[in-house]
Amino acid sequence: MLSDGEAAELLSFLTPSTRPDVKAKATEYILGLSASREGCCFLRSKPDMVGALFALTSDPSVAIAKDCYHILINLSADETLHQVLVSAVEVLPVLLKKLLDPDYLFSDQISTILSNLTRHEKTCRTVFKTLQEDVGLDKLVEIFCTEGFNAKAKLHYLGPLLSNLTQLPEARNTLMDKDRCVFQRLLPFTQYQASVVRRGGVVGTLRNCCFDHTHHLWLLSDAVDILPFLLLPLAGPEELTEEENDGLPVDLQYLPEDKKREEDPDIRKMLLEALLLLTATKAGRKALKDKKVYPIMREFHRWETDVHVAAACEKLIQVLIGEEPEPGMENLMEVQIPEDVEKKLKEMDAREQEELENEERRRCEEES
Repeated sequence: MLSDGEAAELLSFLTPSTRPDVKAKATEYILGLSASREGCCFLRSKPDMVGALFALTSDPSVAIAKDCYHILINLSADETLHQVLVSAVEVLPVLLKKLLDPDYLFSDQISTILSNLTRHEKTCRTVFKTLQEDVGLDKLVEIFCTEGFNAKAKLHYLGPLLSNLTQLPEARNTLMDKDRCVFQRLLPFTQYQASVVRRGGVVGTLRNCCFDHTHHLWLLSDAVDILPFLLLPLAGPEELTEEENDGLPVDLQYLPEDKKREEDPDIRKMLLEALLLLTATKAGRKALKDKKVYPIMREFHRWETDVHVAAACEKLIQVLIGEEPEPGMENLMEVQIPEDVEKKLKEMDAREQEELENEERRRCEEES
């Protein structure tokens, strides 16, 4: 790694007045450095250098600015550098302001940096606080949902950013404000075929919002009608009985023979987790049973080949066909579990996970 003298010399090249070819060589070298753990560790101890690189994201040379953004993407992927970026360099206000510019060339890079910074709760809180002060979550959703907002950027990584932000209760409450129509704007993107990143980000956001059982009735009501948006990606072309079809939400009735299911197993699993969360309350379980969710899950389980997704589907089916919990236990999210029972359940989950991984390994070996 560089000595203090070499680092100082490198820093001296990272100024707006430095000759472009020298600047380009310096940023290119640091880009390579930022791709390794050792390089990130070195840059963590050099906040002045990180600050100089951030300043060069405004360099007249597109190539130099692009290199600097890629360096910041690499650094933001390392949690140990988050405080340097957020507190020492104070990147957030500048990045959020530039994100609002519909002509800004590097908005996709900014989306990725913000997505990286919000993976961990501590920095996520800082990002959300700054976002609310400078932009507002409503505005972020508006930008995300306005295709072509920026002709130079696709902004798909705003999806994972929203998903990360909704790990915070305050972000979920803001998104699910009943007096605004913000949450509802995200729903159609569960079927967005042009980007698995955008689609997965939205599904992750919806799944996180389903953790708040106090909003379940609203989510399932006509005001939101979340159920068809969670079910349709899991539904296939199989023929159901007339009685089963008639009980389904209208969008899921009599689907065509060429109906395809969600292709990404991680997204399928998140959709199932969202549905399972909606069954935590008695009203939620009744709504899913009344809307004939079981036949969709029955056919899905027959089709599914991923063992982890199939296991998630089985948990949901057990709730849909099982008996109602005894009085006082209706809200599964509020049930107090004794410590010894909780410990046993965790051990059972760990064993189940191990069995699933072994089964998946065996299947892969058989296929190869």
